[in-house]
Amino acid sequence: MTTPNKKLSSARLTQPTNAFVEEFTASVQFDQRMYAQDIQGSIAHATMLASVGVLTEAERDQIIAGLNTIKSEIERDEFDWSIAQEDVHMNIEARLIALIGEVGKKLHTGRSRNDQVATDVRLYLRDMIVPIRSELFRLKEELLNVAEREADTILPGFTHLQTAQPVTFGHHMLAWYEMLVRDAERLEDCEKRVNSSPLGAAALAGTTFPIDRKLTAELLGFDRICLNSLDAVSDRDFAIEFNSVASILMMHLSRFSEELVIWSSAQFDFVDLGDAFCTGSSIMPQKKNPDVPELIRGKTSRVYGNLFNLFSLMKNQPLAYNKDNQEDKEPLFDTIDTLLGSLRVYADMMSAITTKPDNMRNAALRGYATATDLADYLVRKGIAFRDAHEVVGLSVAYAIKHNKDLSEMSLAELQAFSDQIGDDVFDVLTLEGSVAARDHLGGTAPNQVRAAMKAARNK
Repeated sequence: MTTPNKKLSSARLTQPTNAFVEEFTASVQFDQRMYAQDIQGSIAHATMLASVGVLTEAERDQIIAGLNTIKSEIERDEFDWSIAQEDVHMNIEARLIALIGEVGKKLHTGRSRNDQVATDVRLYLRDMIVPIRSELFRLKEELLNVAEREADTILPGFTHLQTAQPVTFGHHMLAWYEMLVRDAERLEDCEKRVNSSPLGAAALAGTTFPIDRKLTAELLGFDRICLNSLDAVSDRDFAIEFNSVASILMMHLSRFSEELVIWSSAQFDFVDLGDAFCTGSSIMPQKKNPDVPELIRGKTSRVYGNLFNLFSLMKNQPLAYNKDNQEDKEPLFDTIDTLLGSLRVYADMMSAITTKPDNMRNAALRGYATATDLADYLVRKGIAFRDAHEVVGLSVAYAIKHNKDLSEMSLAELQAFSDQIGDDVFDVLTLEGSVAARDHLGGTAPNQVRAAMKAARNK
């Protein structure tokens, strides 16, 4: 008989594991979060073993009932997790044997912890991609809501963080939206490779039992089967790919955050993030710090680190499974938690953001944002672009010297630089005229913003 505290895999060893080594090598402290997936995989495995005659139907039913009892114990926080049993898999199996006796020892027939853990990690990641996609969708919706509300709001567009051309705030929100669309596509594509079943690969070479891998894959909702047993148990490229997708997504959130930090500063004062997403200072009573975007900007580095951690973990491993792979879970779990939390708080924050259109418009009036419009105007009058560029450059230099915007210069002042300028020039020198003129697919014109937003909602 196997006692509850005896390791299920210790028969070969002649001495007990050193107490510190036991704790050092255990993973149950963090992999117990996969208990539902481990039980799900074991139920599928038992069902398959009965279908091929390795277990009787009565044995299968005992095992499944025992596993469901264990699941209930864990969910009621009545399960005694043991470091002596190393990990989530052995803890559950030991408890199953304690509950149903000798029949419980048959569950692991035709299976190794190597293909078991690979299956559990894939199932867990697949399950967690669902709420991640949901929060990403919610954030995309909030960006569309802001874009719709602010389709006519003008702010300065920047290159090199210098005023470039006027754009609409709605157009700016749609730029963020497009980045997230690609992130969602990458996540969906990544999920295809996550959703492959390694179960049945056993330790590394498969098993001598007449298993039905197609059945277990079907029972667990996998789209396909890992076709090589060595590869199935040893590679973690699906986890690396997810971390890569997460890193790109977090990079986008970090860029958004940088802009929100700048825009909410007193020097810009374009937006208000809402008090619920900011904190005060311990010493300066006037402060309202944009902690949420700052923290997400910082957490991006954390996710990058997890990606490099996994790359480093895998780069020197020979086939097949090695104990190194125990270290794959904490960076993966941390990325999942960080990404999910960041998306959730970002969607909440964007639902509460308010804009300050007057401040944005006044900022767009500084920096000669319509200079390119004047150059385009001259080109349409028949002047070569490089000549038009020089004319406008001289005009801007004059305007700077006299502390005027181009739209504030008189017709006579403008005509001193080109006799091709007529009184219709003021139609293109206004901020509204500038954004309205970019009336093409992907342009910043308000009607294009509304059309893009409508197409996004339909999609």
